[in-house]
Amino acid sequence: MHFEYQIKGGDFTNAGYASSEVKKILKQLNVDFKIIKRIVVSLYEAEVNIVAHAYEGSIKVDIDTTLVHITLRDKGPGIPDIDLAMKEGFSTATDKVREMGFGAGMGLPNIKRNTDEMHLTSKVGVGTKLEIVNYL
Repeated sequence: MHFEYQIKGGDFTNAGYASSEVKKILKQLNVDFKIIKRIVVSLYEAEVNIVAHAYEGSIKVDIDTTLVHITLRDKGPGIPDIDLAMKEGFSTATDKVREMGFGAGMGLPNIKRNTDEMHLTSKVGVGTKLEIVNYL
């Protein structure tokens, strides 16, 4: 199964739409609740990162009998130091984003904690690609 979602930077009203849709699909497929929770947490965090930091992005979700593979790409400022960005509490979120309750610097660490595989690449001034895999 393959699903795609487009994300607009700054559109906090719709942040979480893709993760909610994926949750519904996984429930219909009778995936174990604990696995669904891990997938949805990581996807939501990644989705919010696109909304908070990028101009636009896309999410591609592939589900088969053994795994869920999610690829997120954005067009945005990119991440200059991935190792630093992976540290809990580090954030480049604007004050406006923080006032809305986002940008605590836990997104990438939460994604890593809730996935079986995580691959993150980024080019400053171009954007970021994140691949996450959870085995079923």
